[in-house]
Amino acid sequence: MTPLGHRRLILTRHAKSAWDDPALEDHDRPLNDRGRRSARELGDWMASRGYEPEEVLCSSSRRTQETWEKVAGAPLEVRPILRIEPGLYQASPEKMLQVLRTATQPTVMILGHNPGIAEFAAQLCARPPLDPDFRRYPTCATLVVDFQVDDWKDVRPGEGSVMDFVRLDGRD
Repeated sequence: MTPLGHRRLILTRHAKSAWDDPALEDHDRPLNDRGRRSARELGDWMASRGYEPEEVLCSSSRRTQETWEKVAGAPLEVRPILRIEPGLYQASPEKMLQVLRTATQPTVMILGHNPGIAEFAAQLCARPPLDPDFRRYPTCATLVVDFQVDDWKDVRPGEGSVMDFVRLDGRD
């Protein structure tokens, strides 16, 4: 639970997807084995730090939904509201902010895609993490950022305080 006047965003790029079927549409690509392992590790990492979303805004792509399924398999205490948001598929930072502003719970997780998610993460932070891969936002990268606002509608770029940043999926 986050206190009044405080909102927390957990911003996650989907885990590593499979490329073994060239005929498959991008939207329909599943996770590969490494991606499934990384997403499970992300769920464990989140639970160990108390980063528990009350609402999940997930792109409609197969790989983002599978990432959430693996994260949700961790021992999280909260079972969040899950909203599949087609507008998050390949979304621009502006679209991601628009979707975030519709959130109803104090702690929200967004699962999305590059390049939009990397740009969105960079825009949100007052001071970005020092991690050299932050601006690249590799697969399964996750930023935890807090805002001192009462409502998601009041979130503005450049006002987020970075609480944590993790990369679990290697260098791609």
